Amino acid sequence: MFNTVPFLTFHANTVDAYVPEFWAQESLMFLEENMVIAGLVHRDFENKVSAQGDTVNTRKPASFSAKRKAAGDDITLQNVTVTNVPVTLDQLIHVSFVLRDAEMSKSLKDLVTEHIEPAMIAQANFVDSCLLGQAAQYLTQSNGVHGNMGGISSSNAKGFVLDARNGLNKNLCPVSGRNMIWAPNSETETLKLDLFNSADKLADGGQAMREAELGRVLGFNHYMCQNAPSTSATTAKAITAGAINNSAGYSIGDVTMTTDGFTGAVADNEWVLIAGDDTPHRVEDHTETSSNTTTLVIAAPGLRKAVADNAAIQVMGGGLVNLSAGYAAGYDSTIIYDNYAAGIQKGHMVSFGNTGAATMPAVYTVVEATSTTILLDRPLDAAISDNDEINLSPLGDVNFAFHRNALALISRPLAPPKVGALSAVVVHNNIAMRATITYDGTKQGHIVTLDMLFGVKVLDSALGAVLVG
Repeated sequence: MFNTVPFLTFHANTVDAYVPEFWAQESLMFLEENMVIAGLVHRDFENKVSAQGDTVNTRKPASFSAKRKAAGDDITLQNVTVTNVPVTLDQLIHVSFVLRDAEMSKSLKDLVTEHIEPAMIAQANFVDSCLLGQAAQYLTQSNGVHGNMGGISSSNAKGFVLDARNGLNKNLCPVSGRNMIWAPNSETETLKLDLFNSADKLADGGQAMREAELGRVLGFNHYMCQNAPSTSATTAKAITAGAINNSAGYSIGDVTMTTDGFTGAVADNEWVLIAGDDTPHRVEDHTETSSNTTTLVIAAPGLRKAVADNAAIQVMGGGLVNLSAGYAAGYDSTIIYDNYAAGIQKGHMVSFGNTGAATMPAVYTVVEATSTTILLDRPLDAAISDNDEINLSPLGDVNFAFHRNALALISRPLAPPKVGALSAVVVHNNIAMRATITYDGTKQGHIVTLDMLFGVKVLDSALGAVLVG
């Protein structure tokens, strides 16, 4: 156990660049200023040194029910049942840079501008991306998906928001404290509506929250976040196409559909988009006639809107895992892929392999991507093998409606090095930041590392909903 450093007041004439407390404190200030959703979810902190991979417990808030009492009856006592939720501290992120000897004489203001601010913008973006990536965990929630993937506009945005509101109402989500995070493209369409331009502003967080806040409209506090999952149709890979083959069409909740028009077989776990429903689904099972798919079974909760006969079905493409040894469960770094020349994008929801039915694989969100690698919102839940299919979600925005208690951001302090470095840990608003300074004779400069340890957890799937656009 150690004592974390409280916030202190530093002045240019009383501190120099060798004080790790300065780096940690200034970093936390800029981190807070640049996070959006991280300031809107449940936060949990305990001043207990932890390491990457440790499992800690956070608490899911208790609920009560009102009881009727007749005259002369005793009151009914209710136990305060708080559910402990285990969370793995599997996110250790850092930014490291070298301060050459000549730079150490710069003013603290210059050091903040040139190093701390851009470093913390990068970390804030990563934390927000990991949190917003959890929207994919709400796809199977009853009343949990609304909108039109790739098709939001100023003419339908209000209706979609009302649908998301109604879904949360049906799930008994508390009315107060609801938020909506918009991806930039979807935000642009909503801002074309007069009701957003005249909304009351309520933001009271950091700079990013103030600048992102659109106001309170239709029961939500609305924010734009550049890290909300969003994929562009300009880089789409060719897709397989088929159609609904049933004169009566299919109704909300249906999962099994007769199809025609496919050439070849659709695979389990691939993502599909059905015209009229217009929300992402995964294939759970399928059957073929003469090697061509004629029946599709999608995962529960099934269709979210009714679809008509001959409605087009788009089966999204995907790449392949490209590492002969594969990747073990818990792997948390970049994954190499091939067989997708268009390039997987940041914001794609992905699942691995072609297992369906009761063993549907987990869904992840890509938070960083290149033409050959992807980084996921969290470590792998299960091992993946070389040449496993990387199934990609339909293209568009994944906007997120949620209550604070839908998600948790859990932070714990890292242990300072015992020898060979200057180090300090600072805590602010339930987030801990460690700053470590060492000297590298080869580089002729001081290496500054700013790192933090955290975990992300869905607390209550009934308190969130996805609005695709």
